[in-house]
Amino acid sequence: MAKAKGRSSLDRLFGYLQKSTPHGGLLVLHRGWLVYERYFGLGAREATPNLASVGKAFTSVALGILVGEHPKWFPQGLDQKVCTPDYMPQEAFPLNDLRRAEIKLGQLLCMTGGFRGNHPAYVHGQHVTLDPPGPDGWRALLDETAFTVPLWCDPGAGYSYATSSVQLASIVVRTVAGMELSEFVRAHLAVPLGWSTWAYGHRNRPLSHTPGGGGICLRPTDVVRFGYLLLHGGRWAGQLIVPADFVRHCGRASPYNPHYQYSLQFHVNTDGQIPDVPLDAYWKPGAGGHCLYIIPSLDLVVFKMGGRNDQYDPADTGLTPSPMASRAGPKGPPISVDPQIAIWETLRQVVAASR
Repeated sequence: MAKAKGRSSLDRLFGYLQKSTPHGGLLVLHRGWLVYERYFGLGAREATPNLASVGKAFTSVALGILVGEHPKWFPQGLDQKVCTPDYMPQEAFPLNDLRRAEIKLGQLLCMTGGFRGNHPAYVHGQHVTLDPPGPDGWRALLDETAFTVPLWCDPGAGYSYATSSVQLASIVVRTVAGMELSEFVRAHLAVPLGWSTWAYGHRNRPLSHTPGGGGICLRPTDVVRFGYLLLHGGRWAGQLIVPADFVRHCGRASPYNPHYQYSLQFHVNTDGQIPDVPLDAYWKPGAGGHCLYIIPSLDLVVFKMGGRNDQYDPADTGLTPSPMASRAGPKGPPISVDPQIAIWETLRQVVAASR
């Protein structure tokens, strides 16, 4: 990766990414070394944009930590049915649909609990259209939405990308641990990993609790630290922070999702859906063009930083930009690349460069 040819390939990829989002960057960690780091627009090492759905991965890992630390609270592990008073506050009851009582924790994290989400939706590999779709955006981050969003199928019978499912998972953390998700993340991830300035966004929205369904605001190098933790099976500085079996589950097809290649809040490549990419690669994208990638067999962590203007706005993040982060970098060319295509292309090109 450190060879001139690899650097040239990453430079070309960086130029390509500038056509996909107004702000962003590219960080590549190979064999423990940060071998590539470049930014454009408002992207900067000190920038803390709202990472949107990338935050779902942090919620999932927080739950993995909670289950590992307190097995007596979760005697069935990810098979634990969590829509009960032991795991939910009283305002969640009575259940608006009795089928909710059958939802397992693993299904919440794989988005197969039956919640009506927005697209895509799949049943045993076949795309289906939900009409109408479920809630999206900040409204899906409200507790009352998570408690009432309709089910479109029985738990386990289909996959639908439903932010409310992960918000409900964050409510499990809050109820069982007795603290906000943000405080749990601070104690179990931010402090051990040595994060700098960070927060949860959507400060300009009427949210009463941490938006576990997405919205963490984190410096790009700290996102890479989180990826490095997963790359090494949940270990950091010799300490096991995340249960190793939970981390392995994140990176491969899950028995809780027989419908689509989406595991515990990560896309996976177990079936080789992306040719020429290792089968153990897994990644978590977020709106605005952000994406974190982990590729264990190549000893790679990659963070594609993106972001719309509003995702860098202190009114959303609640954080004061540093002088470096608030100083706009060189503007890229006009946007001409679909951000979703850029997410897939980043994975392919970084893998090619590493080889």
